[in-house]
Amino acid sequence: MMPPPTSTPPPSLVSPPVPLDQDHAVLLLRLAGPLQSWGSRSAFNRRETNPEPTKSGVIGLLAAASGLAREDGLDELLPLRLGIRVDQPGTLLRDYHTVSDYRGRPLPQAGVNAKGIQKPTSPAKNTHVTIRYYLQDAVFLAAVAGPRPLLTTLDLAVRAPAFPLALGRRSCPPTQPVSCGVRDGSIEDVLREEPWQASRRAREQYAAQRGRERNLGRSLYPARVDRAVTVEDPDGDDILHDAPVSFHPHARTFTSRRVRHDWLSIPTGFPGNHDDPNGSDDEAGHDPFALLGW
Repeated sequence: MMPPPTSTPPPSLVSPPVPLDQDHAVLLLRLAGPLQSWGSRSAFNRRETNPEPTKSGVIGLLAAASGLAREDGLDELLPLRLGIRVDQPGTLLRDYHTVSDYRGRPLPQAGVNAKGIQKPTSPAKNTHVTIRYYLQDAVFLAAVAGPRPLLTTLDLAVRAPAFPLALGRRSCPPTQPVSCGVRDGSIEDVLREEPWQASRRAREQYAAQRGRERNLGRSLYPARVDRAVTVEDPDGDDILHDAPVSFHPHARTFTSRRVRHDWLSIPTGFPGNHDDPNGSDDEAGHDPFALLGW
């Protein structure tokens, strides 16, 4: 690994992503927990969350599992490509926080004096309100593509992590298991064939909704369901500023990456007969209710 950076490296030093035809394998990570928070931008008193995991969050999870310190370089992890499948979008939670000094002193302000010490608030302010956003009951399937030897090592690290794993923030631990193993194939192919990872309750709700749509008086258990995906692609038509360059405490640096958004028809994992009384055997067509989280 490279020594810790002494200054903010320019985006031009970022390692290029692995070319699409050189993805040797894909590591699948099930990112699920009571709370998640994937912020790509946050102010001091307002912590946002993206609707799906960021690349910096996923790389940070892999770095923690591997035992890397924040000062360590990320040479091996930066070129990895990322795909995210939204299996259960969850709901947005707004959490109310107040901050105060346990010694009863006025809180400092953002400005500093000539010695670099934060100035006290004027007039004195003893309580500060902060707002933080989380995703609750969300489930994502992250596909990390790269060389198989590296992904095999990362798979073992995630199963026995050196540092605690977190879903964006340290206060958001994941449910187990996190790793679904290493697969052969492209990101799209692997995400298309991996069974739906939503909770049993969410899948039953979906089946009940499908039955109501057909006026069946019972749940309808389709063989496949449409899920939204975001795949890292040099030719993608969207840009996200969430690719890490360094996690060094004094030189945290991020750059942009290109992605594309799509829908994939994936297996639901429902057991038994999937016959559709209206003539479709697998319900592989587009599901208009998918955007609503059903």
